[in-house]
Amino acid sequence: MAHTIKNKRGLLTRIRRIKGQSEALERALEQEADCGAVLQQIAAIRGAVNGLMAEVLEGHVREHLGAEAREAEQRLEDVQVVLAALRCYMK
Repeated sequence: MAHTIKNKRGLLTRIRRIKGQSEALERALEQEADCGAVLQQIAAIRGAVNGLMAEVLEGHVREHLGAEAREAEQRLEDVQVVLAALRCYMK
């Protein structure tokens, strides 16, 4: 996955932000924070994960499905990878 290596720094920054948000959610629950604050934190985490998924998915599509040098069989395999990931993500 060369596209994840190219933007490794940015992806790791996103992951660390999500980790921080998750830890903040855990603290909020432990401290019995207001439901509104908990819901807001959950929404923020979901948005961050969605953004990460979109970035990696876009890179994958551009790198693997948009590459004209790829053979049809390889593109078909790459499409299957994307579809499987989307099925899992949408559950």
